[in-house]
Amino acid sequence: MGVFISVQVWFDLEIPGYMTRITVLLNSSGTAEEIMAEGLGMIGCSVGSVICSICGGCLAAYVASDFAKTLRKEQFSKVQSFSPEEMGKFNIYSLITRSTNDVTQVQNAVARTSQLIVKVPVMVYIALTKVATGSWEWTEVTAIGITAIIIVQSFMLFYVIPRYRKVQWFTDDMNRTVRESMSGVRSIRAFNAEDYQNAKADSANSELTENNLFASRLLAFTRPFNGVVQNILTVVIYLLGAGIILAAASPDEALTVFSNMVVFSSYVLYVVSSFILLAHVAMGLPRALVSAKRIRDVIDTEISVNTGTETSSGPEDPCISFRNVSFAYPNSSEDTVTGISFDVKHGETVAIIGQTGCGKTTLLNLIPRLYDATSGTVTVDGRDVREYDLDYLRSKIGFATQKPMLFSGTVRFNIGYGRDGCTDEEMMDAARVACIDEFLKSRDGLDTKVEHLGANLSGGQKQRISIARAICKKPEIYIFDDTFSALDYKTDMMVRRNIKKETSDATILIVSQRIVTVADADKIIVLSDGRIEAAGTHSELMQSCGLYREMAELQEFSGVMHRCRARP
Repeated sequence: MGVFISVQVWFDLEIPGYMTRITVLLNSSGTAEEIMAEGLGMIGCSVGSVICSICGGCLAAYVASDFAKTLRKEQFSKVQSFSPEEMGKFNIYSLITRSTNDVTQVQNAVARTSQLIVKVPVMVYIALTKVATGSWEWTEVTAIGITAIIIVQSFMLFYVIPRYRKVQWFTDDMNRTVRESMSGVRSIRAFNAEDYQNAKADSANSELTENNLFASRLLAFTRPFNGVVQNILTVVIYLLGAGIILAAASPDEALTVFSNMVVFSSYVLYVVSSFILLAHVAMGLPRALVSAKRIRDVIDTEISVNTGTETSSGPEDPCISFRNVSFAYPNSSEDTVTGISFDVKHGETVAIIGQTGCGKTTLLNLIPRLYDATSGTVTVDGRDVREYDLDYLRSKIGFATQKPMLFSGTVRFNIGYGRDGCTDEEMMDAARVACIDEFLKSRDGLDTKVEHLGANLSGGQKQRISIARAICKKPEIYIFDDTFSALDYKTDMMVRRNIKKETSDATILIVSQRIVTVADADKIIVLSDGRIEAAGTHSELMQSCGLYREMAELQEFSGVMHRCRARP
């Protein structure tokens, strides 16, 4: 690319030389053949310049597009390795803007500057070399004009870069507002909050527009200013040239001065044009620099959960062990869970129950290392989870999350998501265990469409597909994080019965608010304010744990009231 651009500049700067020679031939009775020869040389330079320009432009576009592709890939790969702790540093709306709008800004800047970074220095060097051979008055005037252009452009960059930093922040805010309005449209309409949401969007839009306008108006001054400087330089050069011509001692000397003046003004035009090209860069470079910094912030983020090296484990018991585990979320002054110790043996079903916010989900997240414990150790098959290769550790676990995460596509894609080479029969078996098979048969089977986040499915259907996905993986450890909450009691019972039958050799951890869901577990752990209140079977806890007994009595009373209301 640099070669094409350098040759293009050479062709461009050869044209004024042909113009000079043609002018001399016209004023010295040159022959038509001589003039035609110079003219053909000028045409050849013009054609060569166009060809080199096209080749350089195509290469620059390819380089910029490939660079943008690499940036998007690097960002996506990095974000995929983020733990929830790193995700907390960048909200989802900002990450979307950084991987789309910011990358586009950098791509556009690279497409422009990759050519100009070669073209401008070469053009300035050659043109100034030729300008320096002219009259000192012309050279002095040119130096003054170029200095004025540099000062104005530097002043613009100083004020524009902070504004474009704000523009990207406000782009994040606008993205967040629009996504909230679209995803929360039902709630907005239910509460007649359209006016409030519109005002919120208008405010974000106004802030973004005002900052964009301020930056654009400052940069808009650069282009006409450079044009004015160029025109003034041309006029002054010709005025000075006219004085030199009038003072010439002979017609030949005057003709030489005139020819030099034409050439000099042409080269000055190239010099000023170079700085005008820099002005074009200046219009996009500030925003691209801000965008590049935001992209780099993502790529350079330190990962808190680093993978280990172990890719093997033995049949040691217990299967899962917590030893004096405490955990505090980043920037939190208090532990979410404190001093947690318990064991889960191979093939055992252990349930965790407790009040809302007592740390049940937090405990489960420590097993696949979504977070790492602040203190204490979590072991799987006798080995600290920090020692495992993350891919290997997570391949041992089937995780049905508290909030079902479904991907747009088909049920086949969602159920078979965690396992390569899964057959349709295996997926339908998993759907049968999760009691979602009859629903699928009434639709398009495994080809049933799933909209974004499962928007076309009910809460219970989404949870059952999430359960089927975990079962289809056939892992050693199943984790069900309150994934039965949207199911009615009958379906809840059927799904748990099927899971127990199909996964009799697997280790299961269940988090639930329902006593009926956890009552048949081998062990039930009761959490309260981040600590273990009690542990045992259902019958043992009904005798020894007041909190558990109170929850059971309240839920039994609620169930009785529900059955009474249901009677005709």
